[in-house]
Amino acid sequence: MAEHENSSSDKKIKFRSISTTADPNYALNRIEDMYLPRPRSKSEHKFKAKEESDDDDSSPSLWEFLGTELKRSYALENDEEQYSARREKVYSFVKIPGEVESFMLYGFMQCADSFFFVYTFLPIRFVLATWAILSKPFQTCFGVNSSLNAAQICDLLKGCILVVCSFLISYVDTSIMYHLIKSQSVIKLYIFYNMLEVGDRLFSAFGQDVIDALYWTSTEPRDRKREHLGVIPHFLFAVIYVSLHAFLVLCQATTLNVAINASNKALLTIMISNNFVELKGSVFKKFDKNNLFQVACSDIRERFHFFILLLIVVIQTMKEYAWKEEILWVLLPDCLMVIGCEALVDWIKHAFITKFNELPTEVYRDYTLSLAYDMAQTRQKNAFSDHSDLVARRMGFIPLPLGVVMIRVFSMSFRINTLESFIIALVAYFTLHSLCVLNNLRILSKACDLIDRHQQVSINDVCLNEEMLRVGVKTLESIGEDDLLFRSQPNIQMEPGNEPAVPILETEGLQRAESEPSLLTAVNGNSLEM
Repeated sequence: MAEHENSSSDKKIKFRSISTTADPNYALNRIEDMYLPRPRSKSEHKFKAKEESDDDDSSPSLWEFLGTELKRSYALENDEEQYSARREKVYSFVKIPGEVESFMLYGFMQCADSFFFVYTFLPIRFVLATWAILSKPFQTCFGVNSSLNAAQICDLLKGCILVVCSFLISYVDTSIMYHLIKSQSVIKLYIFYNMLEVGDRLFSAFGQDVIDALYWTSTEPRDRKREHLGVIPHFLFAVIYVSLHAFLVLCQATTLNVAINASNKALLTIMISNNFVELKGSVFKKFDKNNLFQVACSDIRERFHFFILLLIVVIQTMKEYAWKEEILWVLLPDCLMVIGCEALVDWIKHAFITKFNELPTEVYRDYTLSLAYDMAQTRQKNAFSDHSDLVARRMGFIPLPLGVVMIRVFSMSFRINTLESFIIALVAYFTLHSLCVLNNLRILSKACDLIDRHQQVSINDVCLNEEMLRVGVKTLESIGEDDLLFRSQPNIQMEPGNEPAVPILETEGLQRAESEPSLLTAVNGNSLEM
């Protein structure tokens, strides 16, 4: 029995090593080697003998152990590279909020420009397109070709959608909606608000496809085979979408109004804490530069959306209290708390995403440069579409539903029935126009400055940005006003100057990506329209 136990204890599991080497001093590569004594060198034998002789003389005491623990020194300079890298990570972590806010401010201004366009330039363009239709019979009599271009058709469709949806949403009674929402429990309202937020994102993702389908159906060349339902069905789809999305935004604003004006502020606290739950779903995921760019653009759109919702809440509340100034100072702290928590969550989220995924802080400058290319592209003479559509595709921000809601709120909050009120409304409209123009010039000048600096960096770099130079050379030599544009997503993972060499294509089949306009013409102002 004892022999059997000895034989069983001698058995060991053997695993074949992945690497083979003939070196006898090679590191342990088998399980049984863990049980075998490793051969020592001569120096190790001497050290062992000295250690045994010291043990024979005196055994270590407790006081010696405590003294060693208290007097032990640290040699951090032996790992200087690692500690320097960690210090740089701390500095990068601290720099993230500033970089994020710089990027978001530029994107916020683009969303504001797209939103102001609905109330400033779109009505004027709609009137001009309408006049072109009304004057078409007279121009035809004199032999003048007065066919509408694609931009005029799109402006007519946008104006018609805005008018029809504003008329439909005017039948919604916000007072009944307010009391119906206020009568619900806090938990129900919290679930309802989350459902509205999810629905808003889904509507934004699907809505731009509906609007783009309408634009293409109305402007598609007539000599092609018909592969669509027609302009009227697509127009009805767009009207239904904008009306439903506007109603959803109005429900969001009413729910937020109930949360801010409630006496216990319980719903507002839950809604603010809901922003921090977002950290769990995003911080611990893997992101690359392109994915983080989409998240950052979505955060810009969400922040602007919150700003418009809070503006609606302030207008509705001030109207109910006869525009008393003290009510504004009561609402202001809650509104600032909502915006502040939203910004704080964005800072924490982006700081930890860049830390866990080892992304540099300069990545947000690349994102800002991408938005600058979009802005420069929309100001070309023959642009693919207007800037509002491009912002909608990039950030998921569609201004038409918010425009319908704001028309509904302003029409119920302000009455123009006297000469003084008409003059005030006229002054406010021209002020809005001035603000839109100033904002437009500011973001356009910022775009030109960023593109100019990017071009200088690319030219001075060892590896020239051949793609940008190729586009610029072709623009100067062979691009005409009738060349077509196509959309492409810029590869922001490539650092400036590290783009792969692009072979020279034939001039006849070469096209320019819409998201990367000609740098030379954009900087010189030859293709920008102020």
